[in-house]
Amino acid sequence: MLTEEKILELEKKANDIRISIIEMLMEAKSGHTAGSLGMVDIFTLFYFYILKQNPKNPAWEERDRVVLSNGHICPVLYATMAHAGYFPVEELKTLRKFGARLQGHPHREYLPYVDTSSGPLGSGLSQAVGMAIADKIDGKDKSRFIYCFISDGELDEGNTWEAVMLAGKYKLRNLIAVVDRNNIQIEGFTEDVMPLEPLHSKWKSFNWHIIEVSGHNLQSLNEVVEEAQVNKGKPTVIIAHTIPGKGVKEFEKNYKWHGKAPSKEEGEMALRELRNFRF
Repeated sequence: MLTEEKILELEKKANDIRISIIEMLMEAKSGHTAGSLGMVDIFTLFYFYILKQNPKNPAWEERDRVVLSNGHICPVLYATMAHAGYFPVEELKTLRKFGARLQGHPHREYLPYVDTSSGPLGSGLSQAVGMAIADKIDGKDKSRFIYCFISDGELDEGNTWEAVMLAGKYKLRNLIAVVDRNNIQIEGFTEDVMPLEPLHSKWKSFNWHIIEVSGHNLQSLNEVVEEAQVNKGKPTVIIAHTIPGKGVKEFEKNYKWHGKAPSKEEGEMALRELRNFRF
């Protein structure tokens, strides 16, 4: 179990990452705010506690693999990796600038620290399934994990369910999908645009191990990841219930912040709230 001291350390790091996300979105004047802020706690736990990785040797062959399927929330990926030491934090201000490595969706050729390029929604889980099948063939499925982060909105994509079926068929035990269940997408709330429930039952019917958890409780999150890691015989999906825009009251649970960057005034308001947060 995580100690109280470690949880506090991670919570402070998450707050720093949220500040970096606001700063980079303000500088870029475009980008996705709600989902990026909502996934900070999960990415902080992974990059500062769970992942088998080495920022000084990002190409380490035995590392866990990370696939960000919903590439539009790349600000949280970039900010977390920068704070973890993969590249300078100062580079975050280059988000979406012409010629920069930090594009609006992760591009593996520009930023070799990421395992996949992403953009078209619904393709990430297929990529992760391919990696997991390769690991099973090579006998590496017991020594590392393939983590795929996907949004609930992209579960509208048929390609995702083809990957779900294939993973269930081949019982890919080292594949762990994390669904950002924030209930919003660019056009509104998910249950209005294209209802997903009963989501738990759908994944179960395709032979997955399913766990639901708060996406902001670090202790609970760590426990369910540990449960997923010891699960044998089938892939696991963690349905993480998150608050879009988490950390900035004005942004929280408002689907209009899905693909909107804060203005100078909105960003300064958000930064004040985050910098004055009391732990």
